[in-house]
Amino acid sequence: MAGHSKWANIRHRKERQDKKKGKIWSKCSKAIMAAARSGGGDPETNLTLRYAIDEARYANMPKDTIQRAIDKGSGAADGAGFEENAYEGYGPGGVAIIVDALTDNKTRTVNDLRFIFSKAGGTLGNAGSVAFMFETKGRIFIEADKTTEEQLKEVALEAGAEDIEAPEGEGDDAGMWVITTERTDYHTVRQALEKAEIEVSEGGIDKIPNVIAKPTPEEATKLMNLIDAIEDNEDVQKVYHNLDEDMAAEAEG
Repeated sequence: MAGHSKWANIRHRKERQDKKKGKIWSKCSKAIMAAARSGGGDPETNLTLRYAIDEARYANMPKDTIQRAIDKGSGAADGAGFEENAYEGYGPGGVAIIVDALTDNKTRTVNDLRFIFSKAGGTLGNAGSVAFMFETKGRIFIEADKTTEEQLKEVALEAGAEDIEAPEGEGDDAGMWVITTERTDYHTVRQALEKAEIEVSEGGIDKIPNVIAKPTPEEATKLMNLIDAIEDNEDVQKVYHNLDEDMAAEAEG
């Protein structure tokens, strides 16, 4: 069972998110409102809303804040006009970057991103310029002591999971089980885990690189500064890149 992510890199990503918790909650609220506005406020029938709520929960957003965002999107104009767009480009060292945005003004967003890329020595490209280097997959993370390989084989693989990566390390550093699915199977596998009462720590739809970039340490540091600047933009929801994860962790020190 080959994996796509190491526990050290998952923890590194969580630490990055914790530093930006307030901004992340704002982005989650925006995604929930837009999803509720376009598909209704019931996550059982609105899969996009279900994903958005999951993301908010993983970011430790309070339940009442999530519900207010659902109510606002379902019954007011606040969620209207938002459109999902993906932007592609290259950062320092030729590292591929994909930016998922939710915006009510595409012109503003693309101009802002073009400036951010250019200032950091990167280039905002055309649609399709780097997408071929990524695969869209579902990923589910479960703490090491919450389940066993035998149970995951029985539940997750039977439900359609594509791959299971075993935790690394021991004790507090034992890490997590990482389950990979096709995008279309993510919800089914997630439901099967919930039905089996296996506690999920995090999950969602990710763009996973199939080509890994290893620039110089200096370029890696510039790249991570660029990622930070992109993530600070209010229209940006997620940023994906193909920089080697160990280099990313070292670049942020």
